[in-house]
Amino acid sequence: MQAQMQIINLREHPEMLDKAADYFASKWGIDRKIYATSIKESIETPQPLPRWYLLLQQDRIIGSFGLIENDFMQRQDLKPWLCALFIEADKRGNALGAKLLAHGRCEARKLGFKRLYLCTDLKGYYEKYGWQYFGLEKTEDGDDIGAYTAESGEAI
Repeated sequence: MQAQMQIINLREHPEMLDKAADYFASKWGIDRKIYATSIKESIETPQPLPRWYLLLQQDRIIGSFGLIENDFMQRQDLKPWLCALFIEADKRGNALGAKLLAHGRCEARKLGFKRLYLCTDLKGYYEKYGWQYFGLEKTEDGDDIGAYTAESGEAI
């Protein structure tokens, strides 16, 4: 029998801050301090963003994502961005990414956003879950990356 999974909002689990910051940094190669600062802000701010989520199976983190103001992009007029979507390799193929994407869209709606965005160089994945490609956007470093959008709160 498979152990129960749950998606937690780190805002409601401040005791997980250090473990979460380590996890995100290990998966994305971004300085741990950036994650720790943003997760701490998500716990303390009255503002709707940022928000960070973990998918747990018992005490093991098996997936993650965040909702943030900007995902290292030049454009400042689009928000929120769904970022850091990750599913552990041994858990892939079980529609857990789809589950996190749907949860992110519902959370964005609860936070008052009609649309959300993401950037990726991965082609063909997000389209399966109702995301629409809307073009190349510039990162802070000036690189081009594919940008996608979806309405918040929609079921797949």
